[in-house]
Amino acid sequence: MKKYFDASLQKVTIFLEIFISLMMAVGIILMAIRLALTLTNIPDLEVYPNYDDLLETCFNLIIGVELIRMLYQHKPSTVFEVLLFAIARQIIIDHSNPVSSLIGVVSIALLFATRKFLFIEFDESDTFIFRASSKVRHVNKIIHVHIPYEDEQTLLDIITARFETDGTEIGVGACAYYDNFGLRVAKMNNGGISRIEVIRSKA
Repeated sequence: MKKYFDASLQKVTIFLEIFISLMMAVGIILMAIRLALTLTNIPDLEVYPNYDDLLETCFNLIIGVELIRMLYQHKPSTVFEVLLFAIARQIIIDHSNPVSSLIGVVSIALLFATRKFLFIEFDESDTFIFRASSKVRHVNKIIHVHIPYEDEQTLLDIITARFETDGTEIGVGACAYYDNFGLRVAKMNNGGISRIEVIRSKA
């Protein structure tokens, strides 16, 4: 019963995320159209939009777009970009005092440091499942990875050799990670590996 409830709740949350994203997209489009139609007012500082209004509205629209991406992509980089634009907006538009600007600059520096040193390389990746008998040279061409191989080696040859080197027990879910890609046992049949998942890093 709990499994059915969890599955239903997951579907509801996905639907709500999509619905909220669509509402935000429609709102941003309408605001962008409104802004475009009133750009002739910019020279008049007493009428919307003057330069400050234009800058603030554009930043708000960009942050809205990044929020939409964050809702449907669920990636660390989208959270990073939302925070980056939000802090940059505060620094550029709010000219309250030098201390707050300095704090904003330090915050941006910390964000970049976090992205460089704390983001795991495989946090953002594409995954592809191939037959274990697939030739590595064909896989490299299809998904543009650089799996090192010799002659007519297959994915099974590569992952088996790595498991032997690392002492990894073969089973569904067993992984072998390299610099910019990984191999994972996706399926086994009669005790042998039949499907291998290639994880390609986007970093």
